Amino acid sequence: MALLSPEDAKAVAAQFEENLQRPVKLVVATSQLNCMYCDEVKALSEELAELSPNLTVESYDLDVDVTDLAIYNLDKTPAIAIVADGRDEPDTDYGIRFYGIPSGYEFMSLLDAINTVGSDHVHLRQDTLDFLNDLDQDLHIQVFITPTCPHCPRAVILAHHLAYASPRVTADMVEAMEFQELSNRYNVYGVPRTVINETVHQEGAAPEPMLLQKLRQAVAAPTLA
Repeated sequence: MALLSPEDAKAVAAQFEENLQRPVKLVVATSQLNCMYCDEVKALSEELAELSPNLTVESYDLDVDVTDLAIYNLDKTPAIAIVADGRDEPDTDYGIRFYGIPSGYEFMSLLDAINTVGSDHVHLRQDTLDFLNDLDQDLHIQVFITPTCPHCPRAVILAHHLAYASPRVTADMVEAMEFQELSNRYNVYGVPRTVINETVHQEGAAPEPMLLQKLRQAVAAPTLA
């Protein structure tokens, strides 16, 4: 049974036709061991790939394909990494990750990530780009969401754009209910909640200048052992 309605599939195909100017690959990690929504994430990715010749899927089992998934540093499931497909060359990994099913409002974030990588274009302020160009350390951004949160996609999309713009940044969408242990670790009581390098937190869908200040704070903060 298709997850996308015919009307939605037609609209998404039109988006892909306009935006995917180069090949994009969805690297999907699943597991047969206690994985909520793994089958749905794989099925959704495959449905999307049917809508454009510039979109493909590679699926791996976390419990079997350890070497393959180590390349993408995918360590929990379900997961999707959005990469530029090198075809005959190595893929270009921008550190854009989805952990948990990107359903509900978060489907917008998944489409934006695919379109961003496929169009090789990102929307960020110049002061943000200057900060990213000067980064001399890595930043790991985790955005905790739920599919019913209308404000969450804005936080996820901004984080993913930061990752796309800098090889020093990785950005994860994390579905809070599917990854309760992580939610408890970071005291996620409301969404979106953005965690930067374990040390800095931002509540709500902060505008870009406010998040930039949080990034600066994370760079200045001592690293946790």
